[in-house]
Amino acid sequence: MKTQQQSMPSSPLLPLTILTLTLLSLTIGANAQHCSEAFFKLAEQKNISDCKRLRTLGAEFAWKLHGNGSHNSTVVDILFGATLNAPQGWIGWGVNPGRRPEMVGTKAIVAVKRSDGTWLLDTYNITKEIRNGCNLLPSKIGIVLDMSAERDLDNLHTMHVRLNLSSQAYNVTRLNHVWQVGYDIEGDRPLGHPKTLRNVDSTEVIDLTDSNGRSTGQYRSYLRTIHGVLNIIGWGTLLPIGIIIARYFRVFPFKCDPLWFNLHIGCQLTGFLVGTTGWAIGLSLGHSSRYYTFHDHRTYGILIFTFSTIQMLAFRLKPKVTDDYRKYWNMYHHFLGYGLLAIIFINIFKGIRILEGGDAWKWGYVADLAFLGAIAFGLEVYTWIHFFVLKQKQNAKKNDNEKKKSENQQPPKVPA
Repeated sequence: MKTQQQSMPSSPLLPLTILTLTLLSLTIGANAQHCSEAFFKLAEQKNISDCKRLRTLGAEFAWKLHGNGSHNSTVVDILFGATLNAPQGWIGWGVNPGRRPEMVGTKAIVAVKRSDGTWLLDTYNITKEIRNGCNLLPSKIGIVLDMSAERDLDNLHTMHVRLNLSSQAYNVTRLNHVWQVGYDIEGDRPLGHPKTLRNVDSTEVIDLTDSNGRSTGQYRSYLRTIHGVLNIIGWGTLLPIGIIIARYFRVFPFKCDPLWFNLHIGCQLTGFLVGTTGWAIGLSLGHSSRYYTFHDHRTYGILIFTFSTIQMLAFRLKPKVTDDYRKYWNMYHHFLGYGLLAIIFINIFKGIRILEGGDAWKWGYVADLAFLGAIAFGLEVYTWIHFFVLKQKQNAKKNDNEKKKSENQQPPKVPA
């Protein structure tokens, strides 16, 4: 038993460490991607050497600054590319002279793909009236020197634009740029784009003087990643570990008292604090979001926090072992805990789908659950085997006792 107690504390740390390192590597890798080989070759053909993969919509971006502008302006070549797997639709890119990289106020160049496969390239001023349902009509934006659009391999559609950016309105070290992909058109006019998170997040502040295209102003994207990581670690990993410890090390098949209780409280309390931090970040993100809300994900998150808070209060408010209603409290505590786990798993996968983290996030968490599930399954099998073995021993012992008792109760034989 002493050996079991020494090995137990390390078991919760293994999946947690693996999950944390995996998610951190995914987060770092997501922000360090270079553009694709096909896009880079196309950029080289246009004498553009600096390029990067943008963080949403599978878009790619290349640029080159020229020194032939006046002292009050900068000439820059832009190559923008995005995948459009649809018979018709549009891709767009633009710059915003305002304070923030947002849709309203953007001076955009949009390439519309007609149903016959031909393309129409035009410029647009994106005004706040667009959100009220007004039509988006072509208009002069005053910064375009030249532009062209073309279709490349693998449905990668690109447009090449040469801009003359006024130094008074645009800072090339902190340029607000916006990109977008849509699938609905009316004639030659682009209609609204999807309202997914990656469509709304297609903005960035970029430094064109940096060859790596260093970007800033992505704190909301980073907060979403932190929100997801904290919730996966807190709600989705530590709480299940705490339940496994209570299920198998409290009384049967292993009785590790009071070690099980200390580990159980440690995992549950740490998971609650980490998960609550992630939940609070999620509430903040939802409150600051003006144009989209994920109602189901938010509702599940509130339920998770509420139920887990009730479970935490149980450590202080639970009845004594001698109380008559203790068994009913145990039933409620167990069923609420298992129900909470189901909601947690559903909501985490909802969050991964909302973040569109890709298969790496989804299968990473599936692997984490599979690891914990394999441990729980193995312990469950051992519990039942141990139970039946003990039951057989008890029955055998009972039969021996009854046999001895019956032999003792038999009257002595009278000699002939």
